[in-house]
Amino acid sequence: MMAKWLIDVAYFIVAVLFILGLKAMSSPVSARRGIVWAGAGMVLATVVTFLTPEMRNFGLIVIALVLGGVGAWWSGKVVKMTDMPQMVAIYNGMGGGAAAAIAALEFARGEIHGPVVTTLATLGALIGAVSFSGSCVAWAKLQGVMKKARRLPAQNFVNIVLGLAAIGFGVAIVLTGEPAQIITFFILSLVLGAVLTLPIGGADMPVVISLFNAFTGLAVGFEGYVLGNPALIIAGIVVGAAGTLLTQLMAKAMNRPLTNILFQPITGEAQGGGNIEGTMKELSGLDAAAMMRFAQKVIVVPGYGMAVAGAQHKVWEMAQLLEKEGVEVKFAIHPVAGRMPGHMNVLLAEAGVPYDKIFDLEEINAEFPLADVALVIGANDVVNPVARTDKSSPIYGMPILDADKAQNVIVIKRGKGAGYSGIENALFFEDNCRMLYGSAQQAVADVISHIKAMAA
Repeated sequence: MMAKWLIDVAYFIVAVLFILGLKAMSSPVSARRGIVWAGAGMVLATVVTFLTPEMRNFGLIVIALVLGGVGAWWSGKVVKMTDMPQMVAIYNGMGGGAAAAIAALEFARGEIHGPVVTTLATLGALIGAVSFSGSCVAWAKLQGVMKKARRLPAQNFVNIVLGLAAIGFGVAIVLTGEPAQIITFFILSLVLGAVLTLPIGGADMPVVISLFNAFTGLAVGFEGYVLGNPALIIAGIVVGAAGTLLTQLMAKAMNRPLTNILFQPITGEAQGGGNIEGTMKELSGLDAAAMMRFAQKVIVVPGYGMAVAGAQHKVWEMAQLLEKEGVEVKFAIHPVAGRMPGHMNVLLAEAGVPYDKIFDLEEINAEFPLADVALVIGANDVVNPVARTDKSSPIYGMPILDADKAQNVIVIKRGKGAGYSGIENALFFEDNCRMLYGSAQQAVADVISHIKAMAA
């Protein structure tokens, strides 16, 4: 067994690795390095746990590590990039569920003593259980198992009652800790997480995933204090703080307070076209190729439609062909494009798009009026001009990419349906906009063939 001071030094190194790893993950350029550092910290923390005095049940720990490690390795290998959001959601939920399970086990063993420790254990259990069940619902929505948002009658009243009941039983646990109270508390917490997430549609899902990430981090931090484990405390609090900041940034990017996302969610149910005038005008792949081939500047706006089609490699191939012909090509990413934070960045990085060609909303918006063509691939709500003009719209006030201000707009879209918010996109009816219907993979491949023919 290691001496106590060596264990403390090891946990200090773990903390440094976690913090450095998270910091490195803030930039796509250094994200891979950050993952390696954080992974090294987790390996060290696991090894130190085995060497901690009074540690028991080594066989069960090894079995859990093998099952979890093999399962994670296999799923990481086979998961498609389009399925990455739901994998992140379910993995995040597992972390919250683990924190809640730790609290449940400690309560069952009667190992929790003192009002401070009992309070933190109860808070961690509540937050972890909500994160677990909520993340499971988020996974079901993203995976397509749950086809649409489901709103209960008097939804907000039910949310408040469940929340108050869970908190009430949590207080009772701190005061008395009867087994019946503990069981009821966990059931209420799990139901609360599921009911909170049921009515939330795809438009709000990136913020919800980020919120549950923050919940999981806080829950792990609280349970780390209960167990007296510095690694869990530091990792949990760091993740919780980062998740909280990210949630605030995502909510700001949608101009929607977190309370609105939870209690007035965008369900995704169709809301019609409102007073939009005009018609959608279609163009061919040849016309789209010609517009971009003879342009000086093209800005590509990727969305979830690109992810579904797996078209990111074709999009980059097209961009390279245009650059060979002297066209300047840039990529514009909205903070909530896709189904999780950074979804589009991950897809473009996988395709090999250089980081210096990818710009966020604040960096690129001023350039749209200077662009000959804005190519929108499977994006909808993040380029909808009604966010600026229609105060009755659910997305009013949301900062959007100013694709409509480009000289010409080409939208690649599978059909004429609305986006996640269920709102018709006024951009599609603008005089400078043309629609190229079809799967992004097929449509971009068609455009590529015509560009090559023009260059020959």
